[in-house]
Amino acid sequence: MGQPTPARSAADWWRSGVIYQVYVRSFADGDGDGTGDLAGVRAKLPYLAELGVDALWFTPWYLSPMKDGGYDVADYRAIDPSFGTLAEAEKLIAEARELGIRTIVDVVPNHVSDQHPWFRAALHGGPERELFHFRPGRGKGGELPPNDWQSEFGGPAWTRLPDGDWYLHLFAPEQPDLNWAHPAVRQEHEEILRFWFERGVAGVRIDSAALLVKDPELPDFTEGRDPHPYVDRDELHDVYRSWRAVADEYGGVFVGEVWLPDTERFARYLRPDELHTAFNFSFMTCPWDPARLRAAIDTTLAEHAPIGAPATWVLCNHDVTRTATRYGRAGDTGFDFAAKVFGTPTDLVLGTRRARAAALLSMALPGAVYVYQGEELGLPEADIPLDRIEDPMHARSGGVDPGRDGCRVPLPWVADAEHAGFGGEPWLPQPAGWAAYAADRQAGDAGSMLALYREAIRLRGVFGAGPLRWLPAADGVLAFSRADVTVVVNLSGSSAELPPHSRLLLGSGPLEADGRLPSDTAVWLRR
Repeated sequence: MGQPTPARSAADWWRSGVIYQVYVRSFADGDGDGTGDLAGVRAKLPYLAELGVDALWFTPWYLSPMKDGGYDVADYRAIDPSFGTLAEAEKLIAEARELGIRTIVDVVPNHVSDQHPWFRAALHGGPERELFHFRPGRGKGGELPPNDWQSEFGGPAWTRLPDGDWYLHLFAPEQPDLNWAHPAVRQEHEEILRFWFERGVAGVRIDSAALLVKDPELPDFTEGRDPHPYVDRDELHDVYRSWRAVADEYGGVFVGEVWLPDTERFARYLRPDELHTAFNFSFMTCPWDPARLRAAIDTTLAEHAPIGAPATWVLCNHDVTRTATRYGRAGDTGFDFAAKVFGTPTDLVLGTRRARAAALLSMALPGAVYVYQGEELGLPEADIPLDRIEDPMHARSGGVDPGRDGCRVPLPWVADAEHAGFGGEPWLPQPAGWAAYAADRQAGDAGSMLALYREAIRLRGVFGAGPLRWLPAADGVLAFSRADVTVVVNLSGSSAELPPHSRLLLGSGPLEADGRLPSDTAVWLRR
């Protein structure tokens, strides 16, 4: 089965590490109240160590009204009581590190909660008003928003207050945007970084990293406007250079959520004095199509090469339809945030087979890999009853978009336990049959998705730091080599002949009786 992955050096673990995303609310419930918490995560640290991950990325665990799953932060120096306490967070960071697992926390610099002390003071006319974007409205009586910007969640990006002024929120109204032209905003966030680095975190993931800075004139949006009034503005790089200086004091790393179609602009965020890594969305947004996947891989590697930054690979996260469901849809054309329509027909057998192959493809590529909780169990997207949907995207779309709750359903741990071993009655309902995906059931099955992930993570070291070299392959087949390993992924509709090799290291499924590679299957071969 090959040799275990060698330990990565403390300095460069993030260049090729496997980072596991923890959505705390849905991971494991330690106190039985139906909400995942830090006690639940601490109890599952042995599971995560056995999985073999290098780090845990926690979505926001801070004090929050939870109007957007914790991405509306009221206090970065306090843990939300539904999750635990700051002391528990410190224990979790330390206990994980003892097992060789680092911690990455999430920051959301574009906005705060409307319950944040700054915004509450701003509503009362205090000087904190300058820390946000307040403007008078347009129209005869100021009844129209200050500009035509639209929220990422749908509807206007402005909300009017009783005093007649409007405030900007690129997301939900409960998430007022900060004014990054104000020095106090920059100082506060640098202090937040230091607060968490001093508590032992190894890195910080930056939410909506390209949206912070706005054109001070707040002009109407015009398609093709250059520069964009609020995306990827040049002033952002001064912010991240300052942040990098803070991270360097502690040996910390950054990963940015940077959605940009321009590869040259994207690469600027990864210069040696800015962010260490950024999420690669072009790969995740591809349909199950060999030409588009190869193009995404080539583009990603090419845009990272000149600056020496490692690529990152991810199939799914807390905002995206689960991989097994997405790949099982007929006529899959690529990415959407969620299903976009309710009850989209899905072939889960097909989707799961493709998800297994995609896992081996992503883990064989040069760079770091991010695994969203439950992907290692092969969880599908869940249909949430209308009266239980909490995601604000659903409400703000007028009920058209089902939102992102379908990929946030609490995990199944024990097949025969109540609520599949999650804890108390889950805050989102688990679908019928959820227990079939339980971790304890998969742990004893050598053919399970969990077993595949464990073995793939264990064997990733066989690739070393070697570059990727494409090999000749039949139509619909991707084949490349790294070090002395060949990777073959068959996306065609028929079986494919394997290249010469000395040993099969790992496969996403069994070979055919004649040794050919079935459709929607991937293998790692020792040459």
